[in-house]
Amino acid sequence: MRRDVCRTARGMNLNVTFPQLLSLQDVALLVLRLVVAIVFGASGYFHLTDPVGRSKSIEMSPAFTVGLGAAEALASAGLVTGVLIQPAALGLILLGLGAIQKKAMTWKTGFWGEKAGGWHYDLMLLAMNGVILTTAGGGLVIRL
Repeated sequence: MRRDVCRTARGMNLNVTFPQLLSLQDVALLVLRLVVAIVFGASGYFHLTDPVGRSKSIEMSPAFTVGLGAAEALASAGLVTGVLIQPAALGLILLGLGAIQKKAMTWKTGFWGEKAGGWHYDLMLLAMNGVILTTAGGGLVIRL
């Protein structure tokens, strides 16, 4: 199989097996944004529709749970549209760090979740939001 060396707009050389796929970077980033938005949007929706029940499961107050749900829902809207996408991704990174702290230090679930849902899932979402933050979500965004 032939491997091509492609030059990016910034002059970096990439060792690429499938150079044809490079033209799909914006679409791939849009799909990534939509997946992250679905996860956090659903979580935010459930926090907002049942704050008392959810507050018990996360061991926080109902008021905090409503704030958390609003933050997740608004950040998800930012990821979908691309409006304020970097602050949205940064906010979700901070929420993810809080979730990891709660699971690792307070609940002691373990990375894979020996006692309950582990924090490996949160770490993946943290990395996904890091990609969104550093790429500004790609080119398929609403420009204001």
